[in-house]
Amino acid sequence: MKIAVFTDSYRPYTSGVVHSIETFTCELTALGHEIYIFAPSYPHCRNENRVFRFPSIPAPTNRDFTLAIPFSPRLNSVISKWQPDIIHVHSPFLLGQVGARFARKLGVPLVFTFHTLYDHYVHYVPFARNLTRALTRRYCRDFCNQCHLVITPTSVIGKHLKEMGVKTRICNIPTGIKLEDFAEADSNWLQSQFGLNREEKILLFVGRLGREKNIDFLLKAFARITKELPQTRLVLVGGGPEESNLKKLATRLGIASRVLFTGPLARMEVIKCYRSADLFVFASKTETQGLVLAEARASGLPVVAVKAFGTSEMVVDGDDGFLTGESIPEFTS
Repeated sequence: MKIAVFTDSYRPYTSGVVHSIETFTCELTALGHEIYIFAPSYPHCRNENRVFRFPSIPAPTNRDFTLAIPFSPRLNSVISKWQPDIIHVHSPFLLGQVGARFARKLGVPLVFTFHTLYDHYVHYVPFARNLTRALTRRYCRDFCNQCHLVITPTSVIGKHLKEMGVKTRICNIPTGIKLEDFAEADSNWLQSQFGLNREEKILLFVGRLGREKNIDFLLKAFARITKELPQTRLVLVGGGPEESNLKKLATRLGIASRVLFTGPLARMEVIKCYRSADLFVFASKTETQGLVLAEARASGLPVVAVKAFGTSEMVVDGDDGFLTGESIPEFTS
């Protein structure tokens, strides 16, 4: 089967969405399917076979992310020549709309994977946030209802969509991980790479440094932890628009010397971070799955996370971790 994948984010940008697309592309190809990806361009991205790049501009709220200009004189000829059997979109916006238009034109099924709780990201809009949230929910509902199938990474997100008024059939397919990648990773890599004291207990966060990840909560919680357990260190793996603000907050809290910002790391380096840590901490309330939670568990790393949406399906409270309310005393206890 020929599957045309339309996505508003793709490598070299790193995110859970990109990782999911790469994983499913690899597995579907192994099953004999043909995949053609339609994605934004990025500076210095290399040409790849069956990856169509749209001209793009930097996003005003995140300069590492690009916004596709959803027009290209070559697009019609590429689609017409390749003749996909199905179109799979990973966003309801720019390129998702392009994919939906071609699905209607070609008369082929349209599948949408709902990766993101878009209405939880309205803090990036500088005005009328309540109105924007309501309009975003309606927009996402209407887009889902024009699809033949909606895929969600957790059943709780499927329930959320039904409550929003989505009538299209919903199928729960979590993004998988390759367990073998975690089996032999260096368990002292963080200590060796960054010169950390091997006697310290390492609390790890992996993800984008954006407001929606609630990392300021982690810093405030860690400030309390260090008063009782001074031989601890918080390691934040990833980059994002809030990095500068978070560093300033760490300084104000008096914990800057105990917090390590690694910046973005390569995939295998991230896996080594999991293996080097003692505890994974997570406070995001906007996850549809929280793939990093599965990766932490694959590394044998216990988790403490704020209970919210997809997170509650990824951690078994009292078994492989603990789920708490968004309360610093509860989270740190």
